[in-house]
Amino acid sequence: MAAATVRDALGAAIDALAAVGVHEPRLDAELLLGEAMGCERAALVAEEGAEVPAPAARRFGELVRRRLRREPVAYILGRKGFRNLDLAVDRRVLVPRPETELLVELALELRPAHLLDVGTGSGAIALAVADELPECAVTATDTSAGALEVARANAERLGLADRVRFLEGTLPPADNAETDFDLVLANLPYVAECDWASLQPEVTQWEPREALLAGPDGLDAYRSFIPGCGRALASYRGLTSTTLAVEIGEGQATAVAELMREAGFGEVETRRDLAGIERVVVGHQVKKTA
Repeated sequence: MAAATVRDALGAAIDALAAVGVHEPRLDAELLLGEAMGCERAALVAEEGAEVPAPAARRFGELVRRRLRREPVAYILGRKGFRNLDLAVDRRVLVPRPETELLVELALELRPAHLLDVGTGSGAIALAVADELPECAVTATDTSAGALEVARANAERLGLADRVRFLEGTLPPADNAETDFDLVLANLPYVAECDWASLQPEVTQWEPREALLAGPDGLDAYRSFIPGCGRALASYRGLTSTTLAVEIGEGQATAVAELMREAGFGEVETRRDLAGIERVVVGHQVKKTA
């Protein structure tokens, strides 16, 4: 029997993936076949008539079967690109999303001296800031020990381990100047329980539930976090202004902005993602000087 060509292998996989409701079956099939054959997607497109070697065909079949079970491609490949970085990911952490880059862009805009990334997960935000703002001292926290293992491993592999301090928890104890953060970024759980059933199986069946769900309206994590963060930032005596920015779900901007104001952030603004959704709420806390 003749070996299958790249075109044949992709066609069969695309049909199978589309049949189970995968959102981008061609993209996923190309990524998985590239992984199996050890080449880039561009090479597959350029050589659709090339034969797929038997070992690669078997490997491709295994990868496609995993995707048919709706396992995210990032978990299958074990990596996900985020800005300039290639991050290792697994089921201990969320798959980094493009909209989270808004928080990194805010850091690039404000250029903080000391930054805190709360709920770091794979380390995406903290490591991107460390990579793109070498002069910034970065601290990252997470309540999940497993997530911190992933983040620390990413920092080591990317050569950024000496640039980011990882701590278990949420807000570090205010014990030295390194905790006087002029910018705090947080990507905490914000999915409402009533929305859970409508999410894709890639999310509900594979990603860590505790990093996603946040009570009936999705705001429980921020109701707990924002007041304490506001008090902590107000206690920094060496800073005249501090900023908190959080990623939110669609329709949550008004409620989160009000939480910010109640916590002492006098200037509050929102930032929209590429889809036009209010995705980030930013609170600025300006302190009075004597």
